[in-house]
Amino acid sequence: MTDLFRVVRADKGAVLVLPADGLDGAHDPHRVTLDRDGLLASEGGERLVPTVGDWLHVDETGPSLRRRTTALVRDSAGATSRVQALAANVDVVLVVEHLEPDPDLGRIERLLTLAWRSGATPVVVLTKADLVPDPEGMTSEVEAVALAVDVHTVSVPTGQGLDALRALLVPGATLVAVGPSGAGKSTLVNALAGRDVMETGERRADGRGRHTTTHRELVPLAGGAMLIDTPGIRGVGVVADEDALDTTFADVAELAAACRFADCHHAGEPGCAIRAALDSGELAERRFDSWRRLAKEAAYQARRSDARLRAEERDRWKKVTKEYQRGLRGSGRPRP
Repeated sequence: MTDLFRVVRADKGAVLVLPADGLDGAHDPHRVTLDRDGLLASEGGERLVPTVGDWLHVDETGPSLRRRTTALVRDSAGATSRVQALAANVDVVLVVEHLEPDPDLGRIERLLTLAWRSGATPVVVLTKADLVPDPEGMTSEVEAVALAVDVHTVSVPTGQGLDALRALLVPGATLVAVGPSGAGKSTLVNALAGRDVMETGERRADGRGRHTTTHRELVPLAGGAMLIDTPGIRGVGVVADEDALDTTFADVAELAAACRFADCHHAGEPGCAIRAALDSGELAERRFDSWRRLAKEAAYQARRSDARLRAEERDRWKKVTKEYQRGLRGSGRPRP
């Protein structure tokens, strides 16, 4: 008999899961121990590290990963070309950024690129609106770079903007909050949950929040929705495809497509639409630099991934050849 469980927390060597029919928060999670390498076979045959939001099939043969519908992934921090899944099977990615201190537009663009690549719907949440004199003007600046994305300005102490976010908490929906330390993600999760489910910290002397979340955790809500809080992200490596970049930077992509030469490097070539837009002020230099930087990072990650796949394929064929030759020696037949 096969049972279906959802990962609510992933630790080294084990995951905590709740049964599919017990995601109301009234049950204690079960602990599922992983293999020594921490990987599980997926429905597609690939062995993956399970993450929060994953669905597990558990039967007499052991646990296996159900195919992910969406996955929010980042580049790994080390030299390996493998990526790290932050959350799986999410419907909405809440890109949380503070208004105090000033929001970092480049970071918002970076996180939006990750969100679009995941397959989920990104939503920008600007917190601490009660701490700035002109939240509307600051919101307009963010809206100018968050193309085709809903932007909500909120204040947890006053309740401003929370009703619009609560409307996203439909039964069965899974939301994940990502953003820097001090953006107020845990405070926001607690407000949406209607109870203290995540620890929050005091503000530092410089006005920035203290990082309190040290792990990713799925929080079932009474209405049937689920929220995932994540540790603060300082510098997140981009794992993006061309579509994700083109969606985040639709304005830049449209200009690039209008360049005279398809291989234009936008460095002074004749007929460069991007350079013309920069000179006229239509395109901000900061946004162009952000697009170019993320495109380079994504291209680098793609090259690393291709090199890893080629190395794995070589190792696989070496193993197949060795086993074949070992079989020949055992049978006494001459090698070809």
